Amino acid sequence: MQEHTKKPPTETVELRFIGPIVNMARAIENLKPLGFVDTSDSVPWRDAYPEYTDADLPGVCLRGSRYKEGLTQQQLAELIGLPQRHISEMENGKRPIGKEMAKRLGRALNISYKVFL
Repeated sequence: MQEHTKKPPTETVELRFIGPIVNMARAIENLKPLGFVDTSDSVPWRDAYPEYTDADLPGVCLRGSRYKEGLTQQQLAELIGLPQRHISEMENGKRPIGKEMAKRLGRALNISYKVFL
């Protein structure tokens, strides 16, 4: 039997409504004091960055995670025991990031390994 958690698994929720368009602005204004934000003019990130394909994502995530931790390619390579050129090749999509390597990178960069897969 599952136990109830003490807090909800997420801190935010997305609401969607169907109704008359003439009442949309009023509904949005009534929800703002409750902490809701209008995201109707948001753009999906894939539309905002069409230059990145699915094949580019692991390398982009690696580069961003490394930058967030303030590490150079050389420093990261030393942390996980690889040549620096392997880090460069992974960031540029010339070397695949396997599951074991993703786990090593995740531990070194304090991030879930799943972002690299």
